[in-house]
Amino acid sequence: MKKIGFLSFGHWSPSPNSGTRTAGDALLQSIDLAVAAEELGADGAYFRVHHFARQLASPFPLLAAVGAKTSKIEIGTAVIDMRYENPLYMAEDAGAADLISEGRLQLGISRGSPEQVIDGWRYFGYEPAEGQTDADMARLNAEIFLKAITGQGFAQPNPRPMFPNPPGMLRLEPYSEGLLERIWWGAASDATAVWAAKMGMNLQSSTLKFDESGKPFHIQQAEQIRAYRAAWKEAGHTREPRVSVSRSIFALVNDQDRMYFGAGRPEEDQFGYIEPEKRAVFGRGYTAEPDKLIEELKQDEAIAEADTLLLTVPNQLGVDYNAHVIESILKHVAPGLGWR
Repeated sequence: MKKIGFLSFGHWSPSPNSGTRTAGDALLQSIDLAVAAEELGADGAYFRVHHFARQLASPFPLLAAVGAKTSKIEIGTAVIDMRYENPLYMAEDAGAADLISEGRLQLGISRGSPEQVIDGWRYFGYEPAEGQTDADMARLNAEIFLKAITGQGFAQPNPRPMFPNPPGMLRLEPYSEGLLERIWWGAASDATAVWAAKMGMNLQSSTLKFDESGKPFHIQQAEQIRAYRAAWKEAGHTREPRVSVSRSIFALVNDQDRMYFGAGRPEEDQFGYIEPEKRAVFGRGYTAEPDKLIEELKQDEAIAEADTLLLTVPNQLGVDYNAHVIESILKHVAPGLGWR
């Protein structure tokens, strides 16, 4: 068995060809797709966070709304860029969203990816301390956030408060028990995956990874997952960690699928630079009839290593079509791989 969810970047565009023309469309359709995915039996509804872009940005209002409209499906992010976050305010938002969803929040956080503007986090009022990088700042914010959601008190109470205080140091409210075990780190390298394991976070690995060996993407990703699991065991954590990978997978089951994705485009790994001196490997997509997809996906070592698969969806094609994309995998592909 494998958990299967969708991952939406929440793109919107005023183009006449887009089914998602405004930010409002992107948000409302995201809620509708989560509801549809739950009805289809999918396990997760995950959303990407990008700033200064025509995409989903502020995640917590959306997560809370999805939580209020659904009852079973996991609700998460992949990922929130911690360079932009006030970790204590974020802890309050996360606690509220998790309580609204009754403990279904699966929060992916990370250093983030290259953004639309130069050092966008500076516009939010943040910058690394002297001698640190923006990646250092992201990890420090993550550590503060993790401590804040433990439920332990750390703030000195006012001796003359407006309302009575419980005894001892005060914690942030609302506190949601169990949320700490449902935090994920999006790792682009083996080293950050190992760090995430030491910190006790679950692992999210996307369709992009820093190229550390020149090997095919799925092999490098599988090696990253194994390094993470070894570090988790060495750290002595008592619970079993979770690992997710993301893929673009389209089953061609009707003429509409073939029109959108059956053009015979080459599907192979791509190597390139996402930032100066940062060579990355971008994983291939999978597009074929279900029987061929099953055979191709059997060869993907990283999918085999992960317990959760996130299907990246073309959200601008509308809720109905994206629900069809998800259903096609659940119905025609997952059973043949033993995922259902």
